[in-house]
Amino acid sequence: MVVLRKLPGMPGWPAALGLRLPQKFLFLLFLSGLLTLCFGALFLLPDSSRFKRLFLPRRATASASSSSSASSSSASSSSTRDTDLPRSPPAAAEPRHASPAAPRRLREKLRTAARMAGPPARTAPGSRQQVQGGESRAQPASAAPPARETRAPFRFDYERFRRSLRHPVRGGRPGEDPETRARRMKIKEMMKFAWDNYKQYALGKNELRPLTKNGHIGNMFGGLRGATVIDALDTLYIMELEEEFQEAKEWVEKSFDLNVEQCLRLPLWRSIVWEGTTGIHGFIKGSPHLINLNGEASLFEVNIRYIGGLLATYYLTGEEVFKSKALELGEKLLPAFNTPTGIPRGVINLGSGMSWSWGWASAGSSILAEFGTLHLEFLHLSELSGNPVFAEKVMNIRRVLNRVEKPQGLYPNFLSPVTGSWVQHHVSIGGLGDSFYEYLIKSWLMSDKKDSEAKKMYDDALEAIEKHLVKKSAGGLTYIAEWRGGILDHKMGHLACFSGGMIALGAEHAAEERRQRHMELAAEITSTCHESYARSDTKLGPEAFRFDAGSEAMATRLSERYYILRPEVVESYMYLWRLTHDPKYRHWGWEVVKALEKHCRVEAGFSGIRDVYTTTPTHDNMQQSFFLAETLKYLYLLFCEDDVLSLEDWVFNTEAHPLPINHTDFKAAVQP
Repeated sequence: MVVLRKLPGMPGWPAALGLRLPQKFLFLLFLSGLLTLCFGALFLLPDSSRFKRLFLPRRATASASSSSSASSSSASSSSTRDTDLPRSPPAAAEPRHASPAAPRRLREKLRTAARMAGPPARTAPGSRQQVQGGESRAQPASAAPPARETRAPFRFDYERFRRSLRHPVRGGRPGEDPETRARRMKIKEMMKFAWDNYKQYALGKNELRPLTKNGHIGNMFGGLRGATVIDALDTLYIMELEEEFQEAKEWVEKSFDLNVEQCLRLPLWRSIVWEGTTGIHGFIKGSPHLINLNGEASLFEVNIRYIGGLLATYYLTGEEVFKSKALELGEKLLPAFNTPTGIPRGVINLGSGMSWSWGWASAGSSILAEFGTLHLEFLHLSELSGNPVFAEKVMNIRRVLNRVEKPQGLYPNFLSPVTGSWVQHHVSIGGLGDSFYEYLIKSWLMSDKKDSEAKKMYDDALEAIEKHLVKKSAGGLTYIAEWRGGILDHKMGHLACFSGGMIALGAEHAAEERRQRHMELAAEITSTCHESYARSDTKLGPEAFRFDAGSEAMATRLSERYYILRPEVVESYMYLWRLTHDPKYRHWGWEVVKALEKHCRVEAGFSGIRDVYTTTPTHDNMQQSFFLAETLKYLYLLFCEDDVLSLEDWVFNTEAHPLPINHTDFKAAVQP
């Protein structure tokens, strides 16, 4: 600090500056504020800073560090270890319910910061932070339930569970016709081809790029790897690809790491802007700051792909490694529920527990199809762990939804996790809404038809959809429009084509006066989705198709003409076949197989295409993990007997991972 001394024969330095009394006061006030700011900045320095050690007692910094490390070690030691949006055509592993541009802008900003800051450093999470209504709030790590609570006071009786199944998992296959078997074997060969190329060129990465013969990681899974491995496990098992299943299991045992605390330390003089709940949200500045560049995990995608895949494979095989990985990963998702309403935010950092809403989501809202697609998996996490916290989280979501008023009986797509109110009145059975409705009817079925609340919610929602959204085109095609504050948008997305199978599944168990009507509605919607395939040059369906300007069941915009190996249409074929045995559904399914072979099969796997309306399409160089989890599984089951993964024993989550119906209580007494 510069000290101005009073020299002999000269006035004091304030007087020498010609300052009047009020000006002297302001000058001294400014000087004192500057001193306070400089001293306070010491507390923002990292614990290792020599300046901080010089001015502050060593004990104070050490205690904070030891407290953080103790918290981290306690959580890790007590864990039970052993696991766009509409998607845009060239990209992979992006959330299914988002604005395509917003997450990409965020990732570009983070990558730029990473290049400026240098190599990452590892750290143990000391706190969890949530973004609420445009504000960042720090929360202690203890806010989440301790991991040790998932240690069950009983064990899950797996042998009793297997005895409760009414059909063999892989079926009996008595006397099938040769053509059906040959077609099923062809689909099995496609699965083996997809897996073998993934194993050769991308094992451990999330997805395969078949044109360039390398792997793709992406940013959607928060640093987790092997999305294709986890998604493919149950499909490999059901198809009796034993060697390939063992390869996938070995990777899970030896290489599937859930410790994703890979952080970037930004230097003192860096700052970064990130997408928050209302666009450009804020700055990270001051002392070196830790950001997990691999931490942008979609709660929805991690749940349906990783937790769903691990749970399904455990129930199919009884291998403990799959159960323990699922429980450990489930615990990492719990901090996302730490909101005023208990409605989880869509994005979570798996290392620190920090959660936030998608930057593109209106006013920091949570997405109906994301927080509404947790129920099946979280009930099974509680069933296997003995920890009721997972079930409590999703039951609270249901309570919030039952309290809030539904416009015209419909469920809008955006809900504030802070206030529990709808943010805008956009209703869709496709992206942003889809699997919420699916999980209502499947929750009832999974409870062995005991969850009457879920059944009522489904029946009421379907009644409102029939009244306000179901329309018939001039050409006689039935479709489900989107609703924007009372104004209909006459289009259907490929994602909405699951609804034919869902409505048929619900009709099978509906009251007599509804059963026939709902089964006819399911068949009509499935037929419309088939038309979207039949009217393209490739016989594959576009991402979205419209019913206006004289066009029916066709994409009218260039941005909607792509196909990324999606499963929803063949999913409905499978359900309609099992519930009606009408041979046209197998015929339509075989048309899809031939189109996939002709237009999507490349030298090293399967790739999506950018335009379904040209016979020489350009490939997008991405073999999506859900192609192995869903598309090929549903096609395979379409040509299986009904007792293979029987609908009397299993429900499929929205990633086609089979979860068992709770026929009985499988909890066994504590073993001494």
